[in-house]
Amino acid sequence: MEKIYETVIGLEVHVELATKTKIFCGCSTAFGAEPNAHTCPVCTGMPGSLPVLNKQVLEHAIAVGLATNCEITRETKFDRKNYFYPDNPQNYQISQLYLPICRNGYVEIDTGKKIGIHEIHMEEDAGKLIHDEWQDCTLVDYNRSGVPLIEIVSEPDMRSAEEVIAYLEKLRMLIQYLGASDCKLQEGSMRADVNLSVMEKGAEQFGTRTEMKNLNSFRAITHAIEGERERQIALIEAGEAVVQETRRWDDTKGESYAMRSKEDAQDYRYFPEPDLPPVIVSEEMFARIRGSQPEFREQKMERYRRKYELPDYDIDILTQSRHMAELFERTTEICGQPKKVSNWLMVQTMQLLKEREMDAEELCFSPEHLAKLIALTDAKTINSSVAKEVFEVMFISDIDPEQYVEEKGLKMTSDSGELKKVIEEVIAANPQSVEDYRNGKEKAIGFLVGQTMKAMKGKADPAAVNQLLKDML
Repeated sequence: MEKIYETVIGLEVHVELATKTKIFCGCSTAFGAEPNAHTCPVCTGMPGSLPVLNKQVLEHAIAVGLATNCEITRETKFDRKNYFYPDNPQNYQISQLYLPICRNGYVEIDTGKKIGIHEIHMEEDAGKLIHDEWQDCTLVDYNRSGVPLIEIVSEPDMRSAEEVIAYLEKLRMLIQYLGASDCKLQEGSMRADVNLSVMEKGAEQFGTRTEMKNLNSFRAITHAIEGERERQIALIEAGEAVVQETRRWDDTKGESYAMRSKEDAQDYRYFPEPDLPPVIVSEEMFARIRGSQPEFREQKMERYRRKYELPDYDIDILTQSRHMAELFERTTEICGQPKKVSNWLMVQTMQLLKEREMDAEELCFSPEHLAKLIALTDAKTINSSVAKEVFEVMFISDIDPEQYVEEKGLKMTSDSGELKKVIEEVIAANPQSVEDYRNGKEKAIGFLVGQTMKAMKGKADPAAVNQLLKDML
């Protein structure tokens, strides 16, 4: 009888917090600077330098904890995690083991299943190694060293790649709604370590787990889970043991390889951080952070159903991103046309985001300009095809559509005599299409409309052109 295996998955998700400065010093956290430009004695681990906790890191961590139904540790402290690695300048990382800021929470995914959160703790990021194959050397960039992180450690409650992605998407959405992080996987501000084991279905004891480090795309996470599940099942079927170890997933090759044996907490020789005092979360601070939690997606969706006459499909898309939802609301306030605003965001905006592989949080055009574009179209100052062209420019550089239409001479012509003259020329130049239309081929009118619009350089109303052509024929 064929054995049926169950996959057991837990995640450690590292999220880079949206602070202007690092967790223990005043260096900038801006992404993309020249190597080692954002460093100081503290974040490069110089002897005698002392860390000072960034208050906003604590506030972001508490906010994420509240959004994920965690208990908040009112007296928390930091610990030293000791290990040597070239991108770790102090030879230890300031983290939290014994009293993490958040514990015992959960995130509910779309299926209704609750994924437990064991803890959320604050810590500093390490630097970045750059492997230069041309020079055959490895360089170290310490700009990321000391960037504030929270690590969200789940319970081993997930059983498939689909549940993992649903959990990560929900987590990312909650954190983006809070403004605690942009959660851009491609820039490393959200990374996931996957702990995975397999066991026979119905077994009471989990199998030996492996960990795959720093996966930074949903695609890679899905492939890594599927690949590691197959690898472990193959080992078990062959009578071999699964070794507890840390592995690296190569998404290009579609396989993983061992990096090192998996460490336990005692291997890091944790002890209380002597340079940082315990942190007391006052009742006043706790109440202030809890009171400033935003309207999350579920509440926003319910309000949209009551306030705007929109289909559930529109509401589902619009609320997936806080920035998109705010863009919708502010534009609707200006123009009072929720369905037209929704159409622009759901069709043209989503199409351009997909083409440019952008996230909705990166949208730069203003609600004022989108409202102006809708007004220009409603007033028939421009037609729909010109509006789409203007929107593409606005999407990239947030131009004022009114000024752009005026400068580029894109307004529709109001001279009926000029339009009639152009149509006469089109009719004269296309006798075959005219004959086809008069013989009952309705599609021929579409060609004649197209030729007229081309001659008018798009500055005509296609519906008016269509009607005038029919009248003249």
